[in-house]
Amino acid sequence: MSGISCLSGAALCSGSSAVRISKLSWHHFSSFFRRHVKEVHVGFSRPGPDPPPPLPSHTHTHPAPLHKHTHTVFVCELRPPPPGSPGGVAPPSPVSPAPTAAPAPGSDTYKGWLFKWTNYLKGYQRRWFVLSNGLLSYYRTQAEMAHTCRGTINLATAHIDTEDACNIVLSSGGRTYHLKASTEVERQRWVTALELAKAKAIRMMNDQSDEEPTSQSDRSEIQGTLKILVSKLDDLSTCNDLIAKHGAALQRSLSELEGLKVPVEGGEKIKAVNERATLFRITSNAMINACRDFLDLAETHSRRWQRALQYEREQRTHLEETIEQLAKQHNSLERAWREAPTLVSSAPRSQRPLKEEASDEDEDTEYFDAMEDSPAFITVTATENTHKDTGFSSHSQMFASCNNVSGKELQTRRQRRTHVPDKPNYSLNLWSIMKNCIGKELSKIPMPVNFNEPLSMLQRLTEDLEYHELLDKAARCDSSLEQMCLVAAFSVSSYSTTVHRTAKPFNPLLGETYELDRLEEFGYRSLCEQVSHHPPAAAHHVISQRGWTLWQEITIASKFRGKYLSIMPLGAIHLQFHSSGNHYVWRKVTSTVHNIIVGKLWIDQSGDIEIVNHRTKETCQLKFSPYSYFSRDVPRKVTGVVADSGGQAHYILSGTWDDKMESSKIIQSSRGGTGTEGKQKTVYQTLSPKLLWKKYPLPENAENMYYFSALALTLNEMEEGVGLTDSRLRPDQRLMEDGRWDEANSEKQRLEEKQRAVRRRREAEASDALDEGREYEGYQPLWFHQRRDSLTGETNFVYKGGYWEAKDRQDWSICPDIF
Repeated sequence: MSGISCLSGAALCSGSSAVRISKLSWHHFSSFFRRHVKEVHVGFSRPGPDPPPPLPSHTHTHPAPLHKHTHTVFVCELRPPPPGSPGGVAPPSPVSPAPTAAPAPGSDTYKGWLFKWTNYLKGYQRRWFVLSNGLLSYYRTQAEMAHTCRGTINLATAHIDTEDACNIVLSSGGRTYHLKASTEVERQRWVTALELAKAKAIRMMNDQSDEEPTSQSDRSEIQGTLKILVSKLDDLSTCNDLIAKHGAALQRSLSELEGLKVPVEGGEKIKAVNERATLFRITSNAMINACRDFLDLAETHSRRWQRALQYEREQRTHLEETIEQLAKQHNSLERAWREAPTLVSSAPRSQRPLKEEASDEDEDTEYFDAMEDSPAFITVTATENTHKDTGFSSHSQMFASCNNVSGKELQTRRQRRTHVPDKPNYSLNLWSIMKNCIGKELSKIPMPVNFNEPLSMLQRLTEDLEYHELLDKAARCDSSLEQMCLVAAFSVSSYSTTVHRTAKPFNPLLGETYELDRLEEFGYRSLCEQVSHHPPAAAHHVISQRGWTLWQEITIASKFRGKYLSIMPLGAIHLQFHSSGNHYVWRKVTSTVHNIIVGKLWIDQSGDIEIVNHRTKETCQLKFSPYSYFSRDVPRKVTGVVADSGGQAHYILSGTWDDKMESSKIIQSSRGGTGTEGKQKTVYQTLSPKLLWKKYPLPENAENMYYFSALALTLNEMEEGVGLTDSRLRPDQRLMEDGRWDEANSEKQRLEEKQRAVRRRREAEASDALDEGREYEGYQPLWFHQRRDSLTGETNFVYKGGYWEAKDRQDWSICPDIF
């Protein structure tokens, strides 16, 4: 009730905002008060940063005055409420314009044809683009939308540039799309839609990054606040009644005083006091009316909000039951399919068509679309007689140059641990947490360690080196095409450890690092660092004494869609061989976790990988076929073609990403008949397939040790001399590995809150620097810096050196305290 105060006497009024009324008649005062009563303000507080919407103002009429004669000086100070409070003037909120480029009002999706630059031979190619939820994706045709996405760019971090009347250039995290519209009008529509989608994506990203976990304590605090608000409303109602009661009593007492026989001078003073009390009563009545209206509105809206909230709760419960029922039906269908007799094709496996479609992942690097217009192909194994007449050397001899391993390289290996504590049997309903995460970025959702495995994302990234010997062998190859086959096998082998690994790794803290020093055993050293938190991005660098260097910057984007969880690694992997200078670039495929709601969790890999040798322009197109209940193909199938710079195929690759990969050298190709999809098939005559890679068997008791491989069991083993930010030193991860999950959850919350506090401090420093006109550098990683690759034109984080030298000196003074 501090919004208004009425004071008697000119001496009691101070401040320039006071309104003075001298020799004011009742009629004039009533008119004045009716004009200004709308400024009466009742204080009301609520939790949260946003002020409630302003309540509607009301003008109240007042009863006729009791006395009709002129009155003396009256001073009333009307203090306006602060902006944004109830009854005050709310600050203007930005209103987003309607997306003029959208096909329908309120639609967040925009689709259409654009021309996309592919390479210097083929120039611009017509592609179908879809803009939805802040992501711009493209396909070769509209029909491909159901199964194959050729590329996606996140507009939240993208830069949009317009070169001329019809061109659009999009760049984000090393990816660049050069697009061209058919007309200038069409170009402008796309630019408008892209700008609007980018603004919305940035707002959503900022909103999600500020989300705090809604724990039991938070809910208790909200309930406590609501009880306080109810109590304050009751107090306001009580004060309303008390003011009316005591005001009437005061008026009666003053009227009685006025009727007493007193000297003339005393009678005048009593009359003046009575008049002032009458004015005070009028003002109090106005305030009482305003309070009553406020209470009526608050109670009415409160009941309306409660009904709406109850309706939403019922709808949500109904939706959860529906989704759970559908999931159970899906699970029963899956079991029935597994129990049904398998239909085995009578055709030999070597004669089955392998449908091959090339990836169109042709970013600003000059990827060669050699297989873009190629039909599906059939492989036919050549007989021995045919083999002798071809003049080709034996396939086993072709990789002989890759296998000369000298005895000096077989060194005594250090004994490392072969087990971790068994996983405790804690039961927790995954659906109870995941149902609140539909459509959200999971890296921003705090989750208990019950769904984790005791490894960080940096360690999982390092686990790609499980089959590093493939790169050692490739470094010794004389033929770049043979080398390409081994590089392709290495790119597939990194998925073999995921087949049973349904638990999620720990999200690294900003500045967290992980080193894997296998210099004495295998000749390589690996270093990872978390270089960004939102979006989460990790930089990785590996150098080997056996002739190769690998580096990558990977940003993990994950979305839960109710039925499944999609994990999309964004970023390129670079591999360079020292002796030949061959520089390979490829990207990872999408991982999908199924049966989130009910049933046994299982993982699938799907999509296309295009590996490009930038020195020779040779390519390898790999296709990861998605799992299907109705397909006759072997599950988790991978097929591929290795071609030279002219697009001529030399090797056929086949296998599965969870078991093995084989290569078959092509000795002859010819055009075949037309397939079921209307495409002409190419028949490749090949030599017998030769094994490139075979998965190692899992260690004994792996099912109780998170299905860790032999390498994964050693990744979190304590080592002396590692950096102070190393994942091995992370306390919540260590507690989880030891089976102390309750303590791990508490420690995880502490670390996350510590990280949020550091982020808020940096944001405050950036705001202060902006106010003072100073530049604010922001967070910079310790061991990596952003550089533009001279070969591909991409900008990413690369190793700048200094880590291994600091380890030799044991000088970690520059490491931040993140644990």
